[in-house]
Amino acid sequence: MTNPANVQAASLRQASVVRERRHAAARRQKIFYAVLLVIALLAPLAVYPVFLMKLLCFALFACAFNLLLGYAGLLSFGHAAFFATGGYITGYMLSSYSGLSTELGILAGTLASTVLGALFGMLAIRRQGIYFAMITLALAQLVFFVFVQAPFTGGENGLQGVPRGHLFGLVDMQNNMAMYYFVLAVFVIGFAIIQRTIHSPYGQVLKAIRENEPRAVSLGYNVDRHKLLAFVISAALAGLAGATKTVVFQLASLTDAHWHMSGEVILMTLLGGVGTILGPLVGATVVVTLQSYLSNGPLGEWVHVILGVIFVLCVLLFRSGIVGWLERLVKRNFK
Repeated sequence: MTNPANVQAASLRQASVVRERRHAAARRQKIFYAVLLVIALLAPLAVYPVFLMKLLCFALFACAFNLLLGYAGLLSFGHAAFFATGGYITGYMLSSYSGLSTELGILAGTLASTVLGALFGMLAIRRQGIYFAMITLALAQLVFFVFVQAPFTGGENGLQGVPRGHLFGLVDMQNNMAMYYFVLAVFVIGFAIIQRTIHSPYGQVLKAIRENEPRAVSLGYNVDRHKLLAFVISAALAGLAGATKTVVFQLASLTDAHWHMSGEVILMTLLGGVGTILGPLVGATVVVTLQSYLSNGPLGEWVHVILGVIFVLCVLLFRSGIVGWLERLVKRNFK
């Protein structure tokens, strides 16, 4: 017969090993993030700060979208609406109220995107799959046409010459280095919110809904409410990214509201690795870098074709994205 005391001791040892592995993984993750932060802090010394700011804005946008697709399993074709709303409202506030500080303008744009996300979510969240995607696309197109016609948006010319203002009324944001570190702080805060959401009990429920929604319903979870909250958080962070981008480039245009922008953020997320923490960051880096270098060269007219080819190759060769493929490679060879 098996001695119960021995079984209990073995179980305790196994639990202890699991805890030690988790703690070791957490320590490695903290070190990795610290290294990335140091690289980000030193990056403007070697790379043009405006390019880095653009990269961080789109990386936050992709991370916000990944929260919805990768962890809630909801594919939205209309996230450009939140990105553009944050940009337009921030641009309008900073242009119309000269004494308004930079952070208040960005907060106004983020709040507007949050409200819009709640409205969109209440209309779309009860549908699933392609129906949900089509509803979000239709609603985003409505927002696009509103921005075309609304007098405060500047129509096809967009909002130009948006003042960067002063951070807390003290720091002049016309300085690119000061602006870069502000954008980096915004990205770090947004990224921390996403990571905390993912690793919280709420994040675990989202994963359960993504994997098997009927079972989550049978366990007593209010699935629609959880998905709506994820949609609103994602919309808010997308609006934060759009608002920050408008301040960086001092411009809010219809390009940000076009359905192409929704397609680009999907491309960034899938290319980097949907459902991974760093995948959207890697995908945004690849896409923004390619767009920047190709648009200034002889292949400028073929940028979208080249990105499409890269996307097809990634889907065929790296179905889990660049980061997902690297994670599997590390697990297979080093564990």
